[in-house]
Amino acid sequence: MNSFVHKTLVVQLQAGDTDRFSVLAHLSYDAADPFAVTLVFSHDGRILARWQLDREMLADGLRRPVGVGDVRIRPVSRGMWQELRLEFLGDSRPDGGRHHALVFAWAPGFAAFLRETHEVVPPGREEVHVDDFLADVIAGG
Repeated sequence: MNSFVHKTLVVQLQAGDTDRFSVLAHLSYDAADPFAVTLVFSHDGRILARWQLDREMLADGLRRPVGVGDVRIRPVSRGMWQELRLEFLGDSRPDGGRHHALVFAWAPGFAAFLRETHEVVPPGREEVHVDDFLADVIAGG
């Protein structure tokens, strides 16, 4: 069985006061890090941002608002269109504020990706090999 899941979706990015524009969202999951989903945003071949999200938080965000820190996720219904709204707060700006971006995605696309990750590692069956992790940290890896 494959221990990796990858999906690329077109999403809408809104940064600051700009209008939404299309970018690619590359979602990836590796059973070796079973709690995490990596999300890379790109446009015209350039990486705009990379975030590592908690898989369970992402799944919960499809049903209800979640997050209180740098990442907040919530479902948004626009008629028959089901969106997932992801809010990312970045580094501080010189004016004292923080960089801020909103991503609007087609919720069924994220749900399909999560279903595939659940086939690789079902929720509640995640394992972390603490001894291997500590050996890697001690070795400087």
